Amino acid sequence: MGHPFPIREIARQAGLSEATVDRVLNGRGGVRASTAQEVHRAIADLDRQRTQVRLVGRTFMTDIVMQAPERFTTAVRAALEAELPSLHPAVLRCRFHFRETGPVEELVRTLDRIARRGSQGVILKAPDVPEAAAAVARLAAAGIPVVTLVTDLPSSPRVGYVGIDNRAAGATAAYLMGQWLGDRPGHVLTSLSSGFFRNEEEREMGFRSVMRARHPGRRLVEIAEGQGLDATQYDLVRAALERDPDIRAVYSIGGGNIATLRAFDDLGRTCDVFVAHDLDHDNTRLLREHRLSAVLHHDLRQDVREACRLVMRAHGALPPEGPVLPSAIQVVTPYNVPPQAGKGPV
Repeated sequence: MGHPFPIREIARQAGLSEATVDRVLNGRGGVRASTAQEVHRAIADLDRQRTQVRLVGRTFMTDIVMQAPERFTTAVRAALEAELPSLHPAVLRCRFHFRETGPVEELVRTLDRIARRGSQGVILKAPDVPEAAAAVARLAAAGIPVVTLVTDLPSSPRVGYVGIDNRAAGATAAYLMGQWLGDRPGHVLTSLSSGFFRNEEEREMGFRSVMRARHPGRRLVEIAEGQGLDATQYDLVRAALERDPDIRAVYSIGGGNIATLRAFDDLGRTCDVFVAHDLDHDNTRLLREHRLSAVLHHDLRQDVREACRLVMRAHGALPPEGPVLPSAIQVVTPYNVPPQAGKGPV
């Protein structure tokens, strides 16, 4: 395939040897199909980033490692690539390691490969488990700074966390839920993608604390481990609705909202109030259709920009600054959806 990049640059982007890249590019065989796909992805990433950035100043090769649904990783990639020009005179080259679900051992293997191969920094979204924290410690020992994005690993030696105050976000969701439900009867379904992500745990704690204080008679019904994926989320929600005929509202902490609403529809049930997180393409459409009451959102472009700046700061390329402040929490309703929401990074 035609491209303007040296084999060495493609190999660096893909995290493969130059010999392997050479075999793929010249069709000499002896390479797994998945490895060939990594080479082609690396070329596409280089081409996409080259069109947005002119190489000026210092280059940082950064790895973006995330366990999240595709709708969220797509938004992160778009936000990051939209922000690359703002990082001049430095430039970031990004390698993406995305997966929707899987055992933590798989994620740890990815982080350990990066530690062995080398990197100028890792931007990470991972479950808060000891194995992930230990992998971050190995990266730090190798001189690779790690920034946690959206969800934190506070027991690890990461150089910083970028994202919202998740406990405040959960409290905000409880305030909205209480205001909109009023005195109407009904139980509230709280839905987490996984109990191992700190951001979701903190949102749930903030929500439960405010609901208990302001609406002590309102029952909360929790489901978890849907991974934010529609296929698994549907079964969990439907089972909860069948067990509890009084569920009338949803606080969606971990996503899978199309499936959640489909479960309500298939059982002929009404969802009076539905509060969710993040203006991805699914939630934007559901807001515009008035299927969601509100989405708690934050500026993802600002977050990835700050994460990149933390990486550069760790290398002394930028002067030190004070602690990173939490991102602002935006309450988006069907009546104030940003015009570009769902069409790219917002």
